[in-house]
Amino acid sequence: MLIGIDGRLWNQTGVGTYIRNLVLNLQNLDKENDYTFFVREEEYDSIKQQIKNPKWKIEKVNIRWHSFAEQTKFAKILNSYNLDLMHFPYFSVPIFYKKPFVVTVHDLIINKFATGKASTLWYPVYLAKRIAYKKVLRNAINKSKKIIVPSNAVKTDLLNSYKNISSKKIEVTYEAGFEEIGEFKNQKVIQAKYLLRVGNFYPHKNVETLLTASKENPNIKLVLVGKKDFFYERIQNLIKKLDLSQNILIIDNPSKEELVSLYRNSLAVIIPSFMEGFSLTSVEAMSVGSLVLASDIPVHREICQSSAIYFNPKDAQSLTEKMNEVLNLSDQKKQDLIRIAKDRAWEFSWEKMAKSTLQIYENSTRL
Repeated sequence: MLIGIDGRLWNQTGVGTYIRNLVLNLQNLDKENDYTFFVREEEYDSIKQQIKNPKWKIEKVNIRWHSFAEQTKFAKILNSYNLDLMHFPYFSVPIFYKKPFVVTVHDLIINKFATGKASTLWYPVYLAKRIAYKKVLRNAINKSKKIIVPSNAVKTDLLNSYKNISSKKIEVTYEAGFEEIGEFKNQKVIQAKYLLRVGNFYPHKNVETLLTASKENPNIKLVLVGKKDFFYERIQNLIKKLDLSQNILIIDNPSKEELVSLYRNSLAVIIPSFMEGFSLTSVEAMSVGSLVLASDIPVHREICQSSAIYFNPKDAQSLTEKMNEVLNLSDQKKQDLIRIAKDRAWEFSWEKMAKSTLQIYENSTRL
């Protein structure tokens, strides 16, 4: 069987993490099938060095995601290959692609949380892109052989949002956290006591509620790890408005070793999101022995189970109370939660995810 995989988001966060771990594990696991991996030219040399399996062919495709060329030129390129199955690890499936494929839908956040007011695009352009997104997503869902999702929470969202989909078409493959951290030294990046929040600053991440709650704990520093983009600027303005500048530290693009240390030395990791597809942050935190303080949403209950302390993400007072609870935990209770969290984190594995995906490939060609 000849399988194609779209790897154009290789160096991105989020979906890029998924693609990298899927591909690097598949090349070790699968010695039977042949693969064509489509990547951007600037990443070709780096990827070539990492993929050693001779049954993998790497092809350069200089077409950006979310572009008109993706829908036209990329479709034409893919249709020219004699692929038995194509895997699009993101919803951006070219409408004019004619051959069998599977698609990974990581979440339906864009369906639920419009970012028009926060977008850098001219509003009519934003609306046009949003309409196009919905059309492309619906095409991917309807025409795919299988839909891969990272949690049962996303599966439920899909079934509720697209009534024509059979639950048998959707396959859950849990993702994971850090690949290797055993060799990392535990260095204190920050000397003060602090609470930690990791991730981008998109509206659904609900950082505003966290900032409001933090105002009630002025003696504890809050560290925000996230990319300094347009959404970050909005958060920075709110920090100034709430007079929290002295209490908050923002770190952009830490190394993996620094990030692990930030997790390990925090009083707790706070995840205030209104919605997530998998909650990579919670698994990373649990795996290195951090306390997790998470919003009470379905995916967090599914992933963290009894290892986290939960709060209402729509209520800053609820978060303030749980922050105080964390700060006053007994050593015994803290150690019990950390032990449960580490045990839970061990259940998630990128290799396990890749094995499940390979099985989906093989089953899809029989449909």
